[in-house]
Amino acid sequence: MKTPVKATLIAIAVAIVLAIVGIVYAMSQRAADPSPPEGERLQTVRTDSHVLDDGGPDAVTVVEFLDFECEACAAFYPIVEDLREKYDGEITYVVRYFPLPGHINSTQAALAAEAAAEQDRFEDMYHRLFETQAQWGEQAEETPEVFRALAVELGLDMAAYDAAVAAPATLERVQADKSDGEHLGVRSTPTFFVDGEPVVLEAWDDLEAAIETAVNG
Repeated sequence: MKTPVKATLIAIAVAIVLAIVGIVYAMSQRAADPSPPEGERLQTVRTDSHVLDDGGPDAVTVVEFLDFECEACAAFYPIVEDLREKYDGEITYVVRYFPLPGHINSTQAALAAEAAAEQDRFEDMYHRLFETQAQWGEQAEETPEVFRALAVELGLDMAAYDAAVAAPATLERVQADKSDGEHLGVRSTPTFFVDGEPVVLEAWDDLEAAIETAVNG
């Protein structure tokens, strides 16, 4: 075997092993399954929640509480995108913020997403945040300039973007999502609800299984 080819195969094998280790670690860090306080049924979707896919009145509603800096959320991102495509027209997919305190840039990322949402570009920023997470995650200090650069790349109105990021109401909107999540029993990210019921993630296909059951139930 030629040396360059052998080196390439070794690199691929190492990458696969590291990916598997990372995935297992991410899932092992999850808290116990979420559940609302006993005897209390709280809403998982509000009128201002961000809907990526609207499957109509008969669709199954899938809600994800996420932290854009969370590595487990990034690991689930391609899975979510595949499920959105597979169940297109059958599910309504909703995204809600749940920035974790241990992630320095998580709130800044949420503010950037919310500022983009005010220009009807939430999904574009949603994609860019996950695509670039490795560039700004795990920092010692907040890096709002990184998110502003993403807004420039997306061609947003930067005066409006800056005003939205600085507005107290934008932070309040992010915190409202997190408050709802806490009352629903969310403790870690990603946390999913399918038609109001929490999904217990013990394997990678648990989310798909929950959606499949709800769609065909």
